[in-house]
Amino acid sequence: MDTLSYKTISANANTVTKEWVLVDVAGLPLGRAAAVIARLLRGKHKPNFTPHVDCGDHVIVINAAEVALKGNKWEQKEYIRYTGYPGGQRSLNATQLHLKGGHRLVEKAVKGMLPKNKLGAQLFRNLRVFTGSEHSHEAQNPTVISIKEQI
Repeated sequence: MDTLSYKTISANANTVTKEWVLVDVAGLPLGRAAAVIARLLRGKHKPNFTPHVDCGDHVIVINAAEVALKGNKWEQKEYIRYTGYPGGQRSLNATQLHLKGGHRLVEKAVKGMLPKNKLGAQLFRNLRVFTGSEHSHEAQNPTVISIKEQI
């Protein structure tokens, strides 16, 4: 029996193949779309996934302003931040955050699903979110992925 065939192969920065992926989130639930996007960014869909390496793809999200929230989440879901000063806790609901920028809801949802370390920050840099259907990454020839089939 050949024992070399049973070696576990771990990916590294030189052996990883990164692709460009286009995702349309118009009309999809925010959390479910963010979960699929985070999975693509992390690289868990690839057979050579390695937890400590950036194995994921570059993800382009379009129509982020048309993402859906059910029920009263537009008014009740709060995004809290802290300025660092006494009494400096600020909060916005989903509607207010959406008015500041339609892409921020998707970015915050995806960032919350990534690891809270240097790897997570590196993975988040592979995400590009656009509010409309136009994007500036046509030269990368992204492959279109339908999230509706993966939800």
